[in-house]
Amino acid sequence: MPITPEQFAAHYPRLYHMAEAGVWPSVQKHGLLSTSALLDLFEVNGDQRRRIQSEHRPRAVNLTHPLHGTAIIRDQIPMRESALHKCLRGMTPKQWYEMLNGRVFFWVTSERVQTLLNARAYRDRAHTVITVETAPLVAKYADRMFLSPINSGSTIYNPQQRGTETFRPFSDYPFQERRKLRGLRNAVAEAAVIYAVPDLREFTLRVEQRKGERTLRVVFSRT
Repeated sequence: MPITPEQFAAHYPRLYHMAEAGVWPSVQKHGLLSTSALLDLFEVNGDQRRRIQSEHRPRAVNLTHPLHGTAIIRDQIPMRESALHKCLRGMTPKQWYEMLNGRVFFWVTSERVQTLLNARAYRDRAHTVITVETAPLVAKYADRMFLSPINSGSTIYNPQQRGTETFRPFSDYPFQERRKLRGLRNAVAEAAVIYAVPDLREFTLRVEQRKGERTLRVVFSRT
């Protein structure tokens, strides 16, 4: 059986987004942007856009714009190209990268955020973690929000199959079946909103700068 947006919010009352350190001022101004939306904002086209949006990014990319200043597009270190070819179904790698880059992602549990913060590629540097209130977010964006049962950005450690059926709307997501098999914590891995959440600040409860297991400072807190 599927899940309604209201049920999803009740099961996962908080969602979490991990980004580069120092990103909060830009999020307040422009919202939470997908890679494609950020490339649009920074007017990136041609070969540079193709390399960022349609190919694997082994390292972060710095962008500059005369009006918008600077921005960092995160790397895709956990996405191993050779493993992706083996586990991808019904899509080309180019299509997969473009689909991921056209969405903004939220983890549904704090444990998944901490796992990423502790990953070898990220644990030695600071990151911004944004905690949002699920109910008002899904009330506004449910028609543009899709759920994934896997970490779609990683092909490390026995990568699971992925492709055209990975991201499903609430009305088509097999929540009850997943819950019986994996439990509530793992019934859903990610929630993804197409293109951007321009008003993310309205739903934000807390913004922290974190490094591994440590919270370095609280950047924003709604009281």
